[in-house]
Amino acid sequence: MAKLGVITDGISREFEHALSVMNEFDLKHAELQFLWDKEVGDLDDRQMNRVQQLLKAHGVSVSCISRHIFGGLLVGSADATAGDYLAQLAALERCIDMAKALDCPRVRIMAFRKEMILFGSHGAEEWVVASGAWDKMRQLVAPAVQIAEDRDITLVVETGNNAMITSAYLARKLIDELGSQRLRVLWDPANSLYCAEVPYPDGYDSLRGGYLGHVHLKDVVVEIAKASVTCKQMGCGHMGPYLPPIAAALRDDGYDGAISLESVYRPLGGSFEDGFRASIGRFRELFG
Repeated sequence: MAKLGVITDGISREFEHALSVMNEFDLKHAELQFLWDKEVGDLDDRQMNRVQQLLKAHGVSVSCISRHIFGGLLVGSADATAGDYLAQLAALERCIDMAKALDCPRVRIMAFRKEMILFGSHGAEEWVVASGAWDKMRQLVAPAVQIAEDRDITLVVETGNNAMITSAYLARKLIDELGSQRLRVLWDPANSLYCAEVPYPDGYDSLRGGYLGHVHLKDVVVEIAKASVTCKQMGCGHMGPYLPPIAAALRDDGYDGAISLESVYRPLGGSFEDGFRASIGRFRELFG
């Protein structure tokens, strides 16, 4: 059975309040991204002690440490010896330290800033392909994967709508090429709608065979031609028709990893916590 949880700052950055709301809905698995005034990996010793105390007091475990490692970096100008790249590796090390301290099995990475066209042929390779971008991205991710292997922890690379890994297909391709058991997919099928990947069966089928490491779920309306995304209550957007078959497939395949509600929907005049409360019922109904 999957482990249901939430990215806590989607409720509130006030960590104790977020945990109290999780308890209200019997969610046991917190994904940590922003706590109080800091991103994970930047908490001081006092704050880390407070996190440990609060988790114990609320009976909640941590499913993923989710810093935006490599997020937004341009592959074309990135260099393995440059300060901004090395700073990302240092942040990864801190996130792994935090994961170890909290008995958390996985840490998220992103896949640099999006390049629109990575592959092509019959002339496209000369005119529209970002030549060499994929190979360079793979080379820059490889040291992070080596760190994960050395430190015995799993990295999950997110399918991001603003990243070079936009789809489950590309995430699987990266894992196959790097050949590491310490890299898995953080599947966010709503993000992949923006690259026109059909979440089910197409996206899900790419993850069969042990590639899936973690799941984010939210609902959105995607209008690619308008460069627009609108967040929706779960079940009321373009993900709505795909959620029941995804839930059934995860159960049938015996997925026992974590599924985080990514609470990014905010009703008009309301708060993100209001959006969480509007979506949590459908989330639990489908995936609980």
